[in-house]
Amino acid sequence: MPTYAYACKDCDHAFDIVQSFSDSSLTECPGCKGALRKKFNSVGVVFKGSGFYRTDSRDAKGSTVSAAPASPSSPAAPAAAPATAAAAS
Repeated sequence: MPTYAYACKDCDHAFDIVQSFSDSSLTECPGCKGALRKKFNSVGVVFKGSGFYRTDSRDAKGSTVSAAPASPSSPAAPAAAPATAAAAS
C-alpha cells in the first residue's frame, strides 16, 4: 500500500500515512481539526543504463529474441575435413 504525505493548511502539521488506493483522502488535521492538503513527492523510480529494453536485464539463454540471421552475401564457413586413414594411424 502506498504512503501519502499530508500537511495542515492551518497549523503546518505534516505527517505521512499508509492508505489503500481505495481509501478516500484525509480532510481534517488530527491536531487542530484544520483543513489538510495532500503533498506530492517525486516518484521513487530511477532508470539507469544504456537503454530501456526488455532484454537489458536478461541473460542471453533466457532471452526470447533470436540472433540476427547471417546475411546471404557472407561466405559460408568451410566444412570440417574428413579424417584420413594416414592421420588415424
